[in-house]
Amino acid sequence: MIIGFDAKRIVRNGTGLGSYGRTLVNDLAMVDDMELRLYAPDQGRIELRNQILNRQNVTFCYPRRTFTSLGKALWRSKGMVSQLQKDGVQVYHGLSGELPHGISRRGIPSVVTIHDLIFMRHPEYYNKVDVKIYTKKFYQTLREADRIVAISECTRRDICELGEIDSSRVDLIYQSCAPRFTEEPDAKKMWQVREHYELPDRYVLCVGSIEQRKNALLAVQALHYLTDDVSLVIVGRETPYADEVREYILAHRLSHRVLMLHGVPDDDLPSLYRMADAFVYPSRYEGFGIPIIEAIRMGLPVMACTGSCLEEAGGPDSLYVSPDDAEALAHALKQVLFGAPGREQRIERSRAYVRRFENTDAAQHFVELYKDLVN
Repeated sequence: MIIGFDAKRIVRNGTGLGSYGRTLVNDLAMVDDMELRLYAPDQGRIELRNQILNRQNVTFCYPRRTFTSLGKALWRSKGMVSQLQKDGVQVYHGLSGELPHGISRRGIPSVVTIHDLIFMRHPEYYNKVDVKIYTKKFYQTLREADRIVAISECTRRDICELGEIDSSRVDLIYQSCAPRFTEEPDAKKMWQVREHYELPDRYVLCVGSIEQRKNALLAVQALHYLTDDVSLVIVGRETPYADEVREYILAHRLSHRVLMLHGVPDDDLPSLYRMADAFVYPSRYEGFGIPIIEAIRMGLPVMACTGSCLEEAGGPDSLYVSPDDAEALAHALKQVLFGAPGREQRIERSRAYVRRFENTDAAQHFVELYKDLVN
């Protein structure tokens, strides 16, 4: 089979949608009799392209001429279709909730993965123009797609409700977790990471873009209820919300207990997880919450917030609190920090729970889905 993929996020996004695409493509690259063609409007970042396995059945495909930024967007939203036809693509997979216009009219079967509909559930976190654009693309994609995939039951419910479609049209295929989060970092690597970032002796880790929706400030506020020897390390891309977090840190004299890091290489993340006491994910709304899976697989207990899909990701042995209750978050953390009774048993039960998200499962589900569309 020749399968085409929307690879824009694969070559541009270090985490999130990019990580999802790279993990899935690498898993599928190991499947016999499958040719994978990755369509991107440009070459993007070399360090991200290099995370894709160098195999004969994987090819990056770009526009046949150079475009401006607008031209690249138009190629991806429409012009790409003729190239898919010429390349003999039998199934096209939109990895980030979008499909090119007219793909169904050209007779190319299509699959789309929809990660979340946060722009519809919580439009207050987005620019009004962006909400209109994303909403229009969502409805257009539902019309084009032969098969729709949700990465969580929460997202599946949102698609059916907001898209007003029957649940039989939406498959649930859980998101995979990158294999590097199953391997124990060596002692030398962990020492290098600790020295490089000047990590505190004891810390709680928070990973994710530092933006309002992800609510990192709640984790900072929880420090008031924890002993002074417990610090917080926040890792993620910064937005203007990060300044709000810093202002709070300065105003409440917490600078010695909070370390904010951005631009952290993927290779350093496993060590940052492994050396932490616990992991906190205070997001108000997510499509899935892959950092929770990463943390559990690296041996950490998890605290997250209620209101979306995080209980689905973390399972019954992680702890969940209101996204507005810092004291409750601190109380949950006290139950799982090093030395807390039952900590190790909680971690082991959580690890057993997240085995359902093993990499090969997602790849096999997609292989079967592609075959259904071709046959």
